Amino acid sequence: MSEPIITAEAPKRAFLISIRDEKLSARDNDSLIRELIGLTDTLGLHVVSQETVHVREKNPQYGMGTGKAEELAQKAASVEAGCIVFDRDLSPSRQRNWEELAHISVIDRQELIIQIFAGRARTREAELQVSLAELKYALPRLQHRYVDLSRQRGGRYGTRGSGEARLETDRRQLEQRIHQLEGELEDVRRGRQVQRRQRERRGMPVCAIVGYTNAGKSSLLNALTGAAVLAEDKLFATLDSTSRRLKLPLGAQVLMVDTVGFIRDLPHNLVDAFRSTLEEVTGADLLLVVLDASDPDVSVHYETTLSVIRDLGAENIPLIKVLSKIDKVDGPSLDTLLKMFPESAPVSVMENGPGFPRGLTELCECIEHAIPGGNLQFRFPLDRTDLAALVHRSGAVLSEKYGEDYIEMEALVDERTAGRLREYIYSKGTNGI
Repeated sequence: MSEPIITAEAPKRAFLISIRDEKLSARDNDSLIRELIGLTDTLGLHVVSQETVHVREKNPQYGMGTGKAEELAQKAASVEAGCIVFDRDLSPSRQRNWEELAHISVIDRQELIIQIFAGRARTREAELQVSLAELKYALPRLQHRYVDLSRQRGGRYGTRGSGEARLETDRRQLEQRIHQLEGELEDVRRGRQVQRRQRERRGMPVCAIVGYTNAGKSSLLNALTGAAVLAEDKLFATLDSTSRRLKLPLGAQVLMVDTVGFIRDLPHNLVDAFRSTLEEVTGADLLLVVLDASDPDVSVHYETTLSVIRDLGAENIPLIKVLSKIDKVDGPSLDTLLKMFPESAPVSVMENGPGFPRGLTELCECIEHAIPGGNLQFRFPLDRTDLAALVHRSGAVLSEKYGEDYIEMEALVDERTAGRLREYIYSKGTNGI
């Protein structure tokens, strides 16, 4: 008996529609198209065609004129597309109108990103966060699902049709599930707060690695700390924050925290769902803003990253700009980027070839100098060896000696540790605080 032949399912064919109005420049439009293609590729869709539509007046039914919408639906059919993907968010009614017109599924930008997140979720926390975002996206779209069912049997004035009754039941179930997920994520959030308080008591400074999706954050964490975080050349490869200790050149230790990538107009449902993860940014002592030096939209991505940092309330945290993937740019281009982003640290985490990795030692020195704190001398009572141990754990001890009734230490410590031990400061070191 012959073995069955197993064939891989062909990726769904996607027809992309980019809507451009007078507020959007041609450069920004091209950037959004590149990003949309990257998102569809990450989801595993095969782009068969792409159209840019210039809209002056938005029609409430399709977001554009009926004639243009019909033309696009016919083009999608002519290339045998299995779905239409928009680079904008669509209202539930407009999304349904397009599906009725084209007779294929229609995906807006918000659903596209949520589906990518769903495929990337690996841990229980990420699964909870994505499930919450999916349900919040689905809830306002329920009313269209049963509109035909409610018309089939109808009912007298003042009575409920079967579709309406089913709608209310499903809506109630979704709302209950949303409430349940929010409660579970609140427990996760409290757990993270406990972990942050424990880190504060240990006095170890925290450095959060932030930046646009696929900028190279996880690869940088792996190169600096030897972590084994998944690092792929795809959007949103990492959804979970990962923490690893990094020993700096003078001996001090810092906790490096990888975070979920940013993107323009990140859907509010995802921002709300990933609130506990994003709070890792607000609790950091230092931010590493990672920028992909090889990306033509690097300046736009930098502004988006700064905007998200401001939205999170972390704009007053010191930051270091890191130009990653410099192995992919030539010398003149790198010089231009260094002028565009002054005082940035250029790095490459490539392991192959002479002279690689590059810039990691210099970056560690930048982190060491940027962490709030200073070089201080302490005098502890002889019976307070626990304080001496704290300095060893959280700082870089430069000298240590024992007197008849005291322990004297000179160490480079972070601001939190310096604050906790302020009463034991004997004299300031060379750098002070």
